Amino acid sequence: MILLSRLKDAIKLRWPALRLRSILIGVLLFTALMPGFGAIFLRVYENVLVRQTEAELIAQAAVYDSAFDIAWPGPKPAPIPPPADNDSGDSYRHSDTPEPYFTPEALTIDLNTMPILPQRPQPSAAAQPADSEALVAARAIEPLIEQSRRTTLANVLILDAGGTVLSQGPLQGQSYAFLPEVQSAMSGRSQSVLRRRGDYVPRYAFEVLSRASAIRVHYARPIKLGDRTVGVLLLSRSPRALFRGIYDDLGKIAIAFGIILAVILGLAALLSRAIAKPIEQLTQASAEVGRHLGRGGSEVPPTPATATVEIRALFDNFRRMAVAIDLRSRYLRDFAAAMSHEFKTPLTGIRGVLELLDEHGDTMSAEERRRFIANAEGDADRLSRLVARLLELARADMADENETVSTAIADPLRRIADAGSDETFAVKLALAGELPTVRVPADVLETVLTTLVENSRQAGARSVIISAAPAGEDHLDLEIADDGPGIPAHDRGRLFEPFFTTKRADGGTGLGLPIARSLLANSGASIDYVGGGPGACFRLRLKRNGV
Repeated sequence: MILLSRLKDAIKLRWPALRLRSILIGVLLFTALMPGFGAIFLRVYENVLVRQTEAELIAQAAVYDSAFDIAWPGPKPAPIPPPADNDSGDSYRHSDTPEPYFTPEALTIDLNTMPILPQRPQPSAAAQPADSEALVAARAIEPLIEQSRRTTLANVLILDAGGTVLSQGPLQGQSYAFLPEVQSAMSGRSQSVLRRRGDYVPRYAFEVLSRASAIRVHYARPIKLGDRTVGVLLLSRSPRALFRGIYDDLGKIAIAFGIILAVILGLAALLSRAIAKPIEQLTQASAEVGRHLGRGGSEVPPTPATATVEIRALFDNFRRMAVAIDLRSRYLRDFAAAMSHEFKTPLTGIRGVLELLDEHGDTMSAEERRRFIANAEGDADRLSRLVARLLELARADMADENETVSTAIADPLRRIADAGSDETFAVKLALAGELPTVRVPADVLETVLTTLVENSRQAGARSVIISAAPAGEDHLDLEIADDGPGIPAHDRGRLFEPFFTTKRADGGTGLGLPIARSLLANSGASIDYVGGGPGACFRLRLKRNGV
């Protein structure tokens, strides 16, 4: 495991930075070239060439067989007549013969499975003289064989039924009856075998990759007169070499490669415009957003028309994220400025008291010192309240939404009503029927309602009414209305700004409503001021469970 980890670390250190466009082109090229490599290494094309040689030898042997039958000097059976004309097209059998009129011979050679035998040995001495009738027929067709071999390049030997060579030449009168392919033909069955070439000398550098270059296809076919085997045709030829075949088909291969290359370039261009280019634009836009964070002036470019569905969704999400980040950055900047101002006032007061006591403390009366110290303590208390509320606001902003929360709001509403009511102030509930559960924690709901009730009490209201009503199928609305003096129209737009308060002299921090909004937002809820009458009225829109 340690060695594997070290190897991974070493690869990571030396791994080059690759462009997505380069990776796409490389993958497509590799995919396109794989069939070509597979055809070469799996001998698919080469096997086709060898089987083509076998088919040619079978066709030549069939012609020589027919010529031998015609040249046979002795009595012979009547030839099979051709099929009668039939409009149905199924006259492949003749009425006098049980066998099909057409009997094509199947190919049997397979380079992947067939063994390669040694070079064909020299013939042995014949045990008996050649058949005289077969010899006459062989002499008759030898001119045909000699003329055709100049084109076919195939070596042809004619043997009698006992395996004795009838063809003129140094092998005449000797026997090949011991060869397995000749024995099969003597028994009435054709057979193809692969043997090594004795005269093979490589001519090309890559010819060693080809198995067919050093072999020769041998085919033995029985010559029959009716059911009697009267001779054997033994043909052999070297198959067309793999690289020779590729060279002969070079034009077709070049056209195919050109088409594949054009398709690859087209796909690469399409993928580049659909993936690589949009990602580059998005990367540049993210850098611009980072440079202009909180200052505006940066915009996400429009989504490219050729972008994929996923890239389009990425652009849309990034655009929304950039707007949210910019708004948040501005909020933090304004929040920092407001917090600096809020902290500066009590700190200035405390600093002033310390300077007065340091410079004039000996000359001050006890009453003056107590008054200045009381002022400093008041400023320190204000700082403590600010710090505590800021911690609450931070916790509210950082909280995560929990979709599994299910709160029956009747219980927290009753607790608020009981805790907030006294002889001079009343909290009333207006709940109609059974209320659904909501996705807001009970403690959050109580914190927000306590803040609103206390604000109404401090504003001079004598009663607060909390009512509930459904808002469509997904939400529930809570309205908290009081009978106080209400909020001036010019202050309503700033109610949820941090540190905005009209009760600063009474110790207000201006953070109660911003904390309430953050707490509700983390539960997918919202709070808004909707008061239009003489008193203040806030509306809480809560998500119902099951939506």
